[in-house]
Amino acid sequence: MIDKLIQQQRKHFNKISEKYFQARKHPNHQLLKDLIWKKFLKRNIGVLKDVNRVLEPMCGLAEGHVILSKNLVLNFDYHGFDYSEKIVEIARNKNPNLKIEWNDVTTYQASGALFDFIILIGGLHHVYSRAEDVLNNLRESLRPGGYFLSFEPTHNNWLTRNIRHRIYKSNNLFDNDTEQGFEYKDLDRYFKNAGYEKIDEVYPGLLAYILYYNPDAFPVLNIGGKFLVNNLFAIDRLFWANRVGRKLSFATLTLWKRI
Repeated sequence: MIDKLIQQQRKHFNKISEKYFQARKHPNHQLLKDLIWKKFLKRNIGVLKDVNRVLEPMCGLAEGHVILSKNLVLNFDYHGFDYSEKIVEIARNKNPNLKIEWNDVTTYQASGALFDFIILIGGLHHVYSRAEDVLNNLRESLRPGGYFLSFEPTHNNWLTRNIRHRIYKSNNLFDNDTEQGFEYKDLDRYFKNAGYEKIDEVYPGLLAYILYYNPDAFPVLNIGGKFLVNNLFAIDRLFWANRVGRKLSFATLTLWKRI
Protein backbone atom coordinates (compact mmCIF):
# COMPACT_ATOMS: atom_id res chain seq x y z
CA MET A 1 0.00 0.00 0.00
CA ILE A 2 2.79 2.41 0.89
CA ASP A 3 4.59 1.79 -2.40
CA LYS A 4 1.34 2.46 -4.26
CA LEU A 5 0.93 5.78 -2.48
CA ILE A 6 4.47 6.81 -3.41
CA GLN A 7 3.77 5.93 -7.04
CA GLN A 8 0.54 7.90 -6.89
CA GLN A 9 2.34 10.97 -5.57
CA ARG A 10 4.94 10.70 -8.33
CA LYS A 11 2.23 10.56 -11.00
CA HIS A 12 0.46 13.51 -9.41
CA PHE A 13 3.58 15.68 -9.46
CA ASN A 14 4.38 14.71 -13.03
CA LYS A 15 0.87 15.86 -13.95
CA ILE A 16 0.92 19.26 -12.19
CA SER A 17 4.62 20.13 -12.48
CA GLU A 18 4.32 22.61 -15.34
CA LYS A 19 1.48 24.58 -13.74
CA TYR A 20 3.24 24.47 -10.38
CA PHE A 21 6.48 26.00 -11.59
CA GLN A 22 4.92 28.51 -13.98
CA ALA A 23 2.76 29.97 -11.18
CA ARG A 24 5.71 30.19 -8.80
CA LYS A 25 7.57 32.49 -11.14
CA HIS A 26 5.24 35.31 -10.07
CA PRO A 27 7.14 38.32 -8.61
CA ASN A 28 5.07 38.35 -5.41
CA HIS A 29 5.90 34.73 -4.67
CA GLN A 30 9.57 35.22 -5.51
CA LEU A 31 9.82 38.32 -3.32
CA LEU A 32 8.21 36.63 -0.32
CA LYS A 33 10.57 33.66 -0.55
CA ASP A 34 13.55 36.00 -0.82
CA LEU A 35 12.44 37.85 2.32
CA ILE A 36 11.85 34.66 4.32
CA TRP A 37 15.17 33.04 3.46
CA LYS A 38 17.26 36.19 3.75
CA LYS A 39 16.02 36.84 7.28
CA PHE A 40 16.31 33.27 8.48
CA LEU A 41 19.72 32.47 7.03
CA LYS A 42 21.18 35.78 8.14
CA ARG A 43 20.38 34.95 11.76
CA ASN A 44 22.12 31.58 11.37
CA ILE A 45 25.10 32.60 9.27
CA GLY A 46 27.55 31.73 12.04
CA VAL A 47 26.69 28.05 12.23
CA LEU A 48 26.50 27.61 8.45
CA LYS A 49 29.89 29.05 7.53
CA ASP A 50 31.55 25.64 7.15
CA VAL A 51 29.06 24.07 4.73
CA ASN A 52 30.84 22.35 1.84
CA ARG A 53 28.63 19.47 0.65
CA VAL A 54 24.89 20.05 0.26
CA LEU A 55 22.13 17.50 -0.35
CA GLU A 56 18.66 18.59 -1.47
CA PRO A 57 16.18 15.69 -1.40
CA MET A 58 12.93 16.22 -3.34
CA CYS A 59 14.71 19.15 -4.93
CA GLY A 60 12.18 20.32 -7.50
CA LEU A 61 14.01 22.88 -9.64
CA ALA A 62 16.95 22.99 -7.21
CA GLU A 63 15.41 25.81 -5.20
CA GLY A 64 17.69 25.03 -2.28
CA HIS A 65 20.77 25.67 -4.43
CA VAL A 66 19.40 29.08 -5.43
CA ILE A 67 18.60 29.99 -1.83
CA LEU A 68 21.98 29.00 -0.42
CA SER A 69 23.94 30.55 -3.28
CA LYS A 70 22.10 33.84 -2.88
CA ASN A 71 22.22 34.12 0.91
CA LEU A 72 25.34 32.28 2.11
CA VAL A 73 27.68 33.07 -0.81
CA LEU A 74 29.45 29.74 -0.40
CA ASN A 75 31.33 27.61 -2.90
CA PHE A 76 29.69 24.27 -2.15
CA ASP A 77 29.21 20.93 -3.87
CA TYR A 78 25.52 20.37 -4.56
CA HIS A 79 23.60 17.13 -5.09
CA GLY A 80 19.86 17.20 -5.70
CA PHE A 81 17.34 14.48 -6.43
CA ASP A 82 13.62 14.13 -6.97
CA TYR A 83 11.22 11.25 -7.59
CA SER A 84 9.28 12.99 -10.37
CA GLU A 85 10.92 12.16 -13.69
CA LYS A 86 9.40 15.22 -15.33
CA ILE A 87 10.68 17.56 -12.62
CA VAL A 88 14.16 16.06 -12.86
CA GLU A 89 14.14 16.67 -16.60
CA ILE A 90 13.06 20.30 -16.17
CA ALA A 91 15.60 20.86 -13.38
CA ARG A 92 18.47 19.43 -15.39
CA ASN A 93 17.63 21.59 -18.40
CA LYS A 94 17.46 24.67 -16.20
CA ASN A 95 20.61 23.81 -14.23
CA PRO A 96 22.94 21.91 -16.58
CA ASN A 97 25.96 22.39 -14.31
CA LEU A 98 24.34 20.86 -11.21
CA LYS A 99 24.21 17.21 -10.21
CA ILE A 100 20.50 16.37 -10.21
CA GLU A 101 19.20 12.83 -10.47
CA TRP A 102 16.12 10.72 -10.06
CA ASN A 103 15.89 8.99 -6.69
CA ASP A 104 13.43 7.98 -4.00
CA VAL A 105 13.76 9.79 -0.67
CA THR A 106 12.53 6.71 1.20
CA THR A 107 15.50 4.61 0.03
CA TYR A 108 18.24 7.10 -0.93
CA GLN A 109 21.76 6.40 0.35
CA ALA A 110 24.73 8.74 -0.11
CA SER A 111 27.70 7.39 -2.04
CA GLY A 112 31.09 8.70 -1.00
CA ALA A 113 31.55 11.39 1.64
CA LEU A 114 28.63 12.32 3.87
CA PHE A 115 26.96 15.71 3.46
CA ASP A 116 27.45 18.74 5.72
CA PHE A 117 24.00 20.11 5.08
CA ILE A 118 20.56 18.90 3.99
CA ILE A 119 17.92 21.35 2.81
CA LEU A 120 14.39 19.99 2.33
CA ILE A 121 11.75 22.51 1.30
CA GLY A 122 8.14 21.36 1.49
CA GLY A 123 8.96 17.78 0.64
CA LEU A 124 8.20 15.67 3.69
CA HIS A 125 4.46 16.31 3.57
CA HIS A 126 4.37 14.70 0.11
CA VAL A 127 5.44 11.42 1.74
CA TYR A 128 3.52 12.03 4.92
CA SER A 129 3.00 8.37 5.76
CA ARG A 130 6.76 7.75 5.57
CA ALA A 131 8.04 10.97 7.18
CA GLU A 132 9.66 9.28 10.17
CA ASP A 133 11.34 6.69 7.98
CA VAL A 134 12.62 9.41 5.65
CA LEU A 135 14.17 11.42 8.48
CA ASN A 136 15.93 8.35 9.84
CA ASN A 137 17.08 7.39 6.36
CA LEU A 138 18.44 10.84 5.47
CA ARG A 139 20.30 10.98 8.79
CA GLU A 140 22.61 8.28 7.44
CA SER A 141 23.72 10.62 4.63
CA LEU A 142 24.45 13.55 6.99
CA ARG A 143 27.72 13.73 8.91
CA PRO A 144 27.57 13.96 12.72
CA GLY A 145 27.29 17.66 13.55
CA GLY A 146 25.83 18.39 10.12
CA TYR A 147 22.73 20.55 9.66
CA PHE A 148 19.24 19.80 8.34
CA LEU A 149 17.09 22.74 7.22
CA SER A 150 13.38 21.93 7.03
CA PHE A 151 10.48 24.05 5.75
CA GLU A 152 7.13 22.25 5.99
CA PRO A 153 3.40 23.02 6.14
CA THR A 154 2.25 22.65 9.73
CA HIS A 155 -0.79 23.46 11.84
CA ASN A 156 -1.11 23.96 15.57
CA ASN A 157 -4.80 24.70 16.19
CA TRP A 158 -8.18 23.37 15.10
CA LEU A 159 -8.88 26.22 12.65
CA THR A 160 -5.70 25.95 10.56
CA ARG A 161 -5.97 22.16 10.70
CA ASN A 162 -9.54 22.15 9.35
CA ILE A 163 -8.81 24.78 6.70
CA ARG A 164 -5.87 22.75 5.39
CA HIS A 165 -7.78 19.48 5.40
CA ARG A 166 -10.64 21.06 3.47
CA ILE A 167 -8.29 22.62 0.91
CA TYR A 168 -6.43 19.36 0.34
CA LYS A 169 -9.71 17.59 -0.35
CA SER A 170 -11.14 20.23 -2.71
CA ASN A 171 -8.14 21.64 -4.64
CA ASN A 172 -6.75 19.42 -7.41
CA LEU A 173 -3.24 20.88 -6.99
CA PHE A 174 -3.05 18.67 -3.90
CA ASP A 175 -3.30 14.89 -3.69
CA ASN A 176 -5.31 14.29 -0.56
CA ASP A 177 -4.51 10.57 -0.51
CA THR A 178 -0.75 11.04 -0.15
CA GLU A 179 0.03 14.51 1.22
CA GLN A 180 -0.93 16.20 4.47
CA GLY A 181 0.30 19.08 6.55
CA PHE A 182 1.88 18.09 9.86
CA GLU A 183 0.69 18.67 13.34
CA TYR A 184 3.44 20.94 14.68
CA LYS A 185 4.13 18.72 17.67
CA ASP A 186 4.33 15.59 15.50
CA LEU A 187 6.91 16.97 13.08
CA ASP A 188 8.95 18.29 16.01
CA ARG A 189 8.89 14.85 17.61
CA TYR A 190 9.84 13.05 14.40
CA PHE A 191 13.04 15.07 14.07
CA LYS A 192 13.98 14.64 17.73
CA ASN A 193 13.33 10.90 17.64
CA ALA A 194 15.53 10.63 14.55
CA GLY A 195 18.48 12.12 16.41
CA TYR A 196 18.38 15.83 15.55
CA GLU A 197 18.84 18.78 17.90
CA LYS A 198 16.92 22.02 17.26
CA ILE A 199 19.12 25.05 16.57
CA ASP A 200 16.58 27.65 15.43
CA GLU A 201 12.93 27.85 14.44
CA VAL A 202 10.49 30.44 13.06
CA TYR A 203 6.86 30.41 11.94
CA PRO A 204 6.52 32.25 8.61
CA GLY A 205 3.18 30.73 7.57
CA LEU A 206 1.16 33.82 8.43
CA LEU A 207 -0.66 36.44 6.33
CA ALA A 208 1.94 37.04 3.61
CA TYR A 209 2.40 33.27 3.29
CA ILE A 210 -1.35 32.72 2.90
CA LEU A 211 -1.56 35.27 0.09
CA TYR A 212 1.63 34.66 -1.84
CA TYR A 213 3.32 31.34 -1.08
CA ASN A 214 0.97 29.11 -3.11
CA PRO A 215 -0.11 31.13 -6.17
CA ASP A 216 -0.53 27.90 -8.14
CA ALA A 217 -3.25 26.72 -5.75
CA PHE A 218 -4.79 30.07 -4.77
CA PRO A 219 -4.35 32.58 -7.63
CA VAL A 220 -7.25 34.69 -6.38
CA LEU A 221 -5.28 35.51 -3.20
CA ASN A 222 -2.27 36.81 -5.14
CA ILE A 223 -3.23 40.48 -4.84
CA GLY A 224 -1.23 43.71 -4.75
CA GLY A 225 2.45 44.02 -5.51
CA LYS A 226 5.88 44.60 -4.01
CA PHE A 227 4.75 47.28 -1.53
CA LEU A 228 2.05 45.05 -0.03
CA VAL A 229 4.28 41.97 0.11
CA ASN A 230 6.98 43.86 2.00
CA ASN A 231 4.57 45.41 4.46
CA LEU A 232 2.65 42.22 5.20
CA PHE A 233 5.93 40.39 5.72
CA ALA A 234 7.04 43.10 8.16
CA ILE A 235 3.86 42.51 10.17
CA ASP A 236 4.35 38.75 10.10
CA ARG A 237 7.89 39.20 11.38
CA LEU A 238 6.48 40.53 14.65
CA PHE A 239 5.15 37.03 15.36
CA TRP A 240 7.81 34.95 13.61
CA ALA A 241 9.47 33.50 16.68
CA ASN A 242 6.88 33.66 19.45
CA ARG A 243 4.01 31.56 20.73
CA VAL A 244 1.39 33.48 18.79
CA GLY A 245 3.18 32.81 15.50
CA ARG A 246 3.66 29.14 16.34
CA LYS A 247 -0.02 28.77 17.17
CA LEU A 248 -1.34 30.50 14.04
CA SER A 249 1.26 29.64 11.41
CA PHE A 250 0.54 27.39 8.44
CA ALA A 251 4.24 26.51 8.13
CA THR A 252 7.38 25.98 10.21
CA LEU A 253 10.99 26.68 9.22
CA THR A 254 13.54 24.87 11.41
CA LEU A 255 17.28 24.37 11.49
CA TRP A 256 18.33 21.05 13.04
CA LYS A 257 21.72 19.56 13.87
CA ARG A 258 22.53 15.87 13.73
CA ILE A 259 23.58 14.74 17.21
